[in-house]
Amino acid sequence: MTYTIAEPCIDVKDTACVDVCPVDCIHPTSESDNFENVNQLYIDPEECIDCGVCEPECPVEAIFMDEDVPEEWEHFTQINADYFKQ
Repeated sequence: MTYTIAEPCIDVKDTACVDVCPVDCIHPTSESDNFENVNQLYIDPEECIDCGVCEPECPVEAIFMDEDVPEEWEHFTQINADYFKQ
C-alpha cells in the first residue's frame, strides 16, 4: 500500500505534507523549478513508506491510503504514479 493525493489538492498545493514526510516522497516541493507548472502535489508510490504522517497534515484532506481513496477519485492513484514516470 501507499498513499495517494487526490482532487482536493488541485490548485491548493499546501506543502505541510512535504514538510513532515520522513522520506521526501511528496513532490514537487515549493523550491522545485516545476512547482508552479503543476496543479497538485504527488506521492511517489515507490518511495512512500506508508507511515501516514502526511495525512493529518493536509488542510484539505486530500491524502488517502490507496485502499481508502474515494471511488470518484480512484484514478488519482495512477495520476500520482504517472507523475514520477515523466
